[in-house]
Amino acid sequence: MRVSHRFTAGSARFDEDNLVSDAGLVPLLGLAEQTRLPQIIAEKVSIKTSRIKSGAANPAPKLMGVIAGMCAGADSIDDLDVLRAGGMPILFDGVYAPSTFGTLLREFSFGHARQLESVLREHVCALAERTELLAGIDEQVFIDIDSLLRPVYGHAKQGASYGHTKIAGKQVLRKGLSPLATTISTEHSAPVLAGMRLRAGKTGSGKGAGRMLAQAIATARTAGATGKILVRGDSAYGNRAVVRACRRGNAEFSLVMTKNPAIARAIASIPDTAWTPVRYPGAVQDPDTGAWISDAEVAEVPYTAFAHTKDRITARLVVRRVKDARYPDALFPVWRYHPFFTNSTLPTAQADIVHRRHAIIETVFADLIDGPLAHLPSGHFGANSAWALCAAIAHNLLHAAGTVAGRPHARARGATLRRRLIAVPARLARPARQAVLHLPTGWPWARAWLQLWDQALGHTPAT
Repeated sequence: MRVSHRFTAGSARFDEDNLVSDAGLVPLLGLAEQTRLPQIIAEKVSIKTSRIKSGAANPAPKLMGVIAGMCAGADSIDDLDVLRAGGMPILFDGVYAPSTFGTLLREFSFGHARQLESVLREHVCALAERTELLAGIDEQVFIDIDSLLRPVYGHAKQGASYGHTKIAGKQVLRKGLSPLATTISTEHSAPVLAGMRLRAGKTGSGKGAGRMLAQAIATARTAGATGKILVRGDSAYGNRAVVRACRRGNAEFSLVMTKNPAIARAIASIPDTAWTPVRYPGAVQDPDTGAWISDAEVAEVPYTAFAHTKDRITARLVVRRVKDARYPDALFPVWRYHPFFTNSTLPTAQADIVHRRHAIIETVFADLIDGPLAHLPSGHFGANSAWALCAAIAHNLLHAAGTVAGRPHARARGATLRRRLIAVPARLARPARQAVLHLPTGWPWARAWLQLWDQALGHTPAT
């Protein structure tokens, strides 16, 4: 592929007033209006005392601008200026300058961020009602919780401190800020964010997890979860607060337990005959018996957690053991043990497979890092908290649009959705005062785009 025309230094000009770079924002914001996102923000976000006069005025249209910019690929406050290019101010009302967005974000405090988090929870329920965002929610729901350490640089970031993270499988200290997130998913849908909370980098991963899970369980119920709910988490969340929240919310749990002498004794009590091979990377199936021949095996044993507290509970300790790759030539197998504590009724091997799918939350983190959370753009902690919550709302809205666009986009990555459905160039025309968008001929995803357009702009709400 090569350039087919001869251009000169003055052949490129930024002079087209009716050209739109992100025409997909039209149906996307139509979907946002159908699910009452602007009204929810106006009802819940109220900043009555501001540092700068009028800095907190009109929070709903300004936050909608931040969310729209994120859906178009903005990962910093300056990037939000894309909303003022070409014909965008003609297509949309309430388009502000990036400095105005930044001024509003810096007005956010801890309490205001909690207001915006309630917007996130209510809006994901509205999206689930309007679209197939959480298809199968009435059958089985999975709630996953995990934290992330986003690195920052320099000395101007409030709350930035050194916390533990993994790089290439090794624990290292890194300076950053730590969002804690909960996601909701089903067997038939990709995960969406039910909660997001920004914390200092040195904050323990499990801090505040019990409260966030209680809110996530309530959100799932409001969104239509009438069946079983299974909460999954790693060792940072195998604690009393999380288990208590699950039991109060009538949800099952599957949580990794930190190894201690009691856990070690329980694992040692498992007889050799109780271990069952499971399907694992590299496993092969015996052609005669159909059993899996694998380097991984599972077994379970009853276990009482928090035995000397009022939260004492007896459930199943499911243990997966894997041959230690560091000792390939050992005379006897050397095993590494991975226990998790669960009160689910699934068979042992199935419980292990379902628990390991907790890693699905990493796809959400990857989406956010490849999008709005590529940076935490402000030096003000409250502004970064608001930015992270706007990123969560944008993530859910974008994936709801992908669900409406059809099956190939229902589980697509955020970057894929932005490239195929949002970043579609168009020329705005108004023949006979009727606004028309002229889009590229032969756009590969035109059918999905038009399906989103028809559903978002041609939809008549039920009365």
